[in-house]
Amino acid sequence: MPLCTEAFIRWGEKAFQSSFCTVALHWNATQMKMFKGNERAEIKADGLLKRNISTLLKKPNNFIKIIKCFEEFSFWANACLLPICSLYGAAVTTVEGVGSTKTRIHPVQERLAKCHGSQCGFCTPGMVMSIYTLLRNHPEPTSEQMIAALAGNLCRCTGYRPILDACKTFCKESICCQRKANGKCCLDQEDDLFDNKEEKVNLFSTDEFQPLDPTQELIFPPELMRMAENQPKRTLLFHGKRVTWISPVSLDELLDLKAAHPEAPLVVGNTSVGPEMKFRGVFHPVLIAPARIPDLNVLKYTDDGLTLGAACSLSLVKDTLTNAIVEFPEEKTRVFHAVLQQLRTLGGEQIRNVASFGGNIISRKSTSDLNPVLAASNCMLNLASRVPLSDTYMSALHLAQGEYVSAFRQAPRRENALPITNAGMRVLFEEGTDIIKDLSIFYGGAVSTTVCAKQTCWTLIGRHWNEKMLDEACRLVLKEIALPGSAGGENIDYKKTLMVSFFYRFFLEVSQRDPSGSLSPTPGPAQNTAGPSQSPQDPVGRPIMHQSGLKHATGEAVYIDDLPSVDGELFLAAVTSSRAHAKIVSVDTSEALKAAGVFDVITAHDVPAANEFYFSDDPEIIFARNKVICVGQIVCAVVADSDVHAKQAAAKVKIEYEMLEPVILTIEEAIKHNSFFEPKRKLEQGNVDEAFETVDNIIEGEICIGGQKHFYMETQSMLAVPKGEDKEMDMYVSTQHPAIIQEIVAASLGVPANRIMCHVKRVGGAFGGKILKTGLLASVAAVGILKTGRAVRFILSREDDMVITGGRHPFIAKYKVGFMNDGKIRAVDAKYYINGGCTPDESVLVAEVSLLKMDNAYKIPNLRCWACVCKTNLPSNTAFRGFGFPQSGLVTETWITDVADKTGLLPEKIKEINMYKKNEQTHFKQKLDPQNLIRCWNECMEKSAYYSRRTTINELNKENYWKKRGIAIVPMKFPFGLGTPYLSQAAALVHIYTDGSVLLTHGGIEMGQGIHTKMIQVASRELNIPMSCIHFCETSTTTVPNACASVGSAGTDVNGMAVKDACQTLLKRLQPIIKKNPTGTWNDWIKEAFKQSVSLSATGYFRGYNEYMDWEKGEGQPFTYFLYGAACSEVEINCLTGDHKNLRTDIVMDIGCSINPAVDIGQIEGAFVQGIGLYTMEELKYSSEGVLYTRGPDQYKIPAVCDIPEQFSGIGEAGLFLGCSVFFALRDAVTGVRNERGLKKTFALNSPLTAEQIRASCADAFTEMPLLWKLWSSHS
Repeated sequence: MPLCTEAFIRWGEKAFQSSFCTVALHWNATQMKMFKGNERAEIKADGLLKRNISTLLKKPNNFIKIIKCFEEFSFWANACLLPICSLYGAAVTTVEGVGSTKTRIHPVQERLAKCHGSQCGFCTPGMVMSIYTLLRNHPEPTSEQMIAALAGNLCRCTGYRPILDACKTFCKESICCQRKANGKCCLDQEDDLFDNKEEKVNLFSTDEFQPLDPTQELIFPPELMRMAENQPKRTLLFHGKRVTWISPVSLDELLDLKAAHPEAPLVVGNTSVGPEMKFRGVFHPVLIAPARIPDLNVLKYTDDGLTLGAACSLSLVKDTLTNAIVEFPEEKTRVFHAVLQQLRTLGGEQIRNVASFGGNIISRKSTSDLNPVLAASNCMLNLASRVPLSDTYMSALHLAQGEYVSAFRQAPRRENALPITNAGMRVLFEEGTDIIKDLSIFYGGAVSTTVCAKQTCWTLIGRHWNEKMLDEACRLVLKEIALPGSAGGENIDYKKTLMVSFFYRFFLEVSQRDPSGSLSPTPGPAQNTAGPSQSPQDPVGRPIMHQSGLKHATGEAVYIDDLPSVDGELFLAAVTSSRAHAKIVSVDTSEALKAAGVFDVITAHDVPAANEFYFSDDPEIIFARNKVICVGQIVCAVVADSDVHAKQAAAKVKIEYEMLEPVILTIEEAIKHNSFFEPKRKLEQGNVDEAFETVDNIIEGEICIGGQKHFYMETQSMLAVPKGEDKEMDMYVSTQHPAIIQEIVAASLGVPANRIMCHVKRVGGAFGGKILKTGLLASVAAVGILKTGRAVRFILSREDDMVITGGRHPFIAKYKVGFMNDGKIRAVDAKYYINGGCTPDESVLVAEVSLLKMDNAYKIPNLRCWACVCKTNLPSNTAFRGFGFPQSGLVTETWITDVADKTGLLPEKIKEINMYKKNEQTHFKQKLDPQNLIRCWNECMEKSAYYSRRTTINELNKENYWKKRGIAIVPMKFPFGLGTPYLSQAAALVHIYTDGSVLLTHGGIEMGQGIHTKMIQVASRELNIPMSCIHFCETSTTTVPNACASVGSAGTDVNGMAVKDACQTLLKRLQPIIKKNPTGTWNDWIKEAFKQSVSLSATGYFRGYNEYMDWEKGEGQPFTYFLYGAACSEVEINCLTGDHKNLRTDIVMDIGCSINPAVDIGQIEGAFVQGIGLYTMEELKYSSEGVLYTRGPDQYKIPAVCDIPEQFSGIGEAGLFLGCSVFFALRDAVTGVRNERGLKKTFALNSPLTAEQIRASCADAFTEMPLLWKLWSSHS
């Protein structure tokens, strides 16, 4: 196997002298600064090779900063990509080394916390490291550098805006939102996004921030410097029990090693080998690390171009090319521009900092974004080998020099995502003509490697560069590049469309060279809800920092897998079904039991009591016993002395299946087989059939809405610890509902609930996904204790979490709408089919909520709607933020828009005509006053400058054929309530100690929404003492029994009432003492109360809201009150690829008085961005056997910082549903495209509205070509 040593990029005729420093990527010292903080495992020789830093840092996005000797430069990288052996001689800093609450908080940590950039906190250490390391290199960065630094970080809670707020406090320039549609700018004092009469304050004060002082930062350890200077360069060799790591220092030595170990992979950035070993179980007994070889780190300018060593990092290549573009004439750097275009979106900074140039070329194969453009650009690849090389291998990247070069890519997400298809193209013309002298077209992502359309290029040489050539080129490309059958859920027609669309873009660029611009992201202000007469000491309504914000930022916040090891602790790995519906013939655990470190295997036979739980007619199941009903169902589990051993043994369990029929995966298949959970639900008002006979128009339609994974940052996690007597057990669980954990675990073990103590400190995100399924998983761990007598830690990997758990329910909705010519809707008949998965879970309740909220903001006089939950062979879907409303609301907005299309009126006019306008009843006969709905709608219209922007958009669209903008505004009526009083009951416990300090606990769970902070605010107001006197410890079944789940945005409401009740009870007891000594202090009163034997402990209780629903009659009062709001979004689409940008979003909400606007604004934006994910990008793909393809961040893309609106302002708890304003803005843009092209046929758009769907809807000659080619092929 030959080795890639360097790549040579040509640029022109003359040589240029290099003015850049060459950076050697090698370690020169023999010591390294070890880790501080969360060290759990003893590092052994073998561990150096097998285990990486992520075993020490369990939080996702945890990046570490590495300082290398002889460089004044630091970089940050994903911990999971750095084998410890690769860090020999490096100084490593984790988040714990940046700052601490015990010593000194670093300005980055302080500002991130005080700018409210942390909610659940699980991703915050990674954010800190990205920002911190950027500031080490650039103390005054630009906003673009900050955004680029965060491109590889993911957050599911905040919506990123508060994180960017914190970042911008370090930037050297002010950032204007360019909010010019209404003639104003965000930096103008008079410009106000909200009602000018209302008092506004900032969410944070920059005056409180400590300055950033680069002189106070950590220095490179002097001992490493001295050792690097004195020690001669030598080969590094690490021997483990199973693996040997070799780091040579010369090219000759490397070639000898490869000859001796031909199967040994080369590891530089570990971006290819690392994931293979971790996720696919690939084992390499020898690993060769060539990063310290000078010949592989060369950076050299010559007469013909630039030579880059194969071990150069992608970041170094990117910086080098960027500097060269500034330094040298444009005609010399066209290839650099094209390569840079790909590098900017190739992974995040964390990936590019370690990934090597040569590694991307050699190992990335079809997914390399660099190979097509390097090949097309006549770049040369220099190879070295001890064996002869074939001409075929050498010529793969050896092409002629070109004149015009471009690169293209399309991915599920614009940044940090592997490409669906990419391309590199080059054309050279005969001098002074448009006649093609030479042409290169390369594609990646199409087949297993980068491919060249050689025949196409040869055929087109000598042709004129015109539309006739364009048409022939597209046909030839489709004929020559044969794509394999669909795999992994890929759409081959979309890939073919992209191939010809890329060539057309190249054709336009060469012909017109039309550049494009971009905008800068800017936040909006927030509201202070504190009253003007409020006491300065009263914290309610003020933007108080999250109580754990600083601990989040320093890495001191403890999550389940941060809990210290328990003596004798075991680790559990689940063995899951690989079949969707099958009889279990046998389970062979013999090989697993022989594996190293294994203690036992647990099956359904080990469950002493309940293995199945009947919350409805169909059971929820802990272990599959005789058959499996979905891929991912737990069949058994292995307990071992380490997580690695448990997973290795689990892979050795052999299960024999006998397939059962039918296998039902989709809603359509469930309908065909009449497979449903009961009961079906219906709501009806008026006379629907009679109304249809009197209307002017009737339309019928259907929309499919895909599911969504919770993708909480902290996966399902639990630690079960036996207490040693009376069958007592402590369960430390990441859950929204400790009481259900206690109930299910107790029932499975056959013990009373009072023996199971469930504890929750905080949860790293949940969104509805950590309730019932978490209880079943906790029971698996509890049974492990019963069988082994040891503590059991059970932490799901991201892949296992996504396979085992369900998510948001997919919908198919069929509707029939009758309306008048003026747009007034008279009748709606709809039916929702909901994919519930293999067990009921919360699916029927989701169906009920979807019906109750389906009217959204509209009064429909005659309405009938059914909801049916389909029983399928997928993991059971469950509660998810919004709980059915995001789906049914989207359906309603879809038929509203369909009516607009039919009548020729604008969608906003149809909405205004049919909106609730006076005191009326809903379709289930609950009264509502819609005045605030109308107010929110009008304010959103005004503050978004809707009509002037629509006019501007129309003008822009007339001038741009291949880029179109769209705008949409969506109203919302969001009913608040849980439907039943007992589901909203809550309790609290408040202790006052004799020193005056207060300990508070309640039944709510902290999972990012700041509930503990808000409860302390409530207690502070009620007791009239500073928040600093009040402490919250944990939520536990030992202090607050039978607490309801923290769901439905109700946690603050109900637990706040309970805390208030407890505090008022205590104050009532203290009143006689206070009256006797009105000038005394709080401490005086408490000490006196103790002396008088006054109880200083009180429980508080809230009975719940008076909510009910009679489904037989179809009426009730299931909600306590209604929230109202509206959102306006603007987007821009690329008609050739389907890609889009979210340009601006304005949100207005009426939510009353916020207890903490800083926390709530983050919840608003976080929910909205999660809605963007649901409606536009988070696509789940399954095989025909029910295997989930999109089972990790590589395949399943949630929104990143690049996906949020470039202008984002809002107020109130807007909720996830308003994210559909982006969906309908995209629809508006697509409608404009179709109207311009004369496509009058009715079209339907489904959710998520991905780039693939947008491209197909923007029908043109290129989208038709793949279909025509199929016809040509079938007749040839």
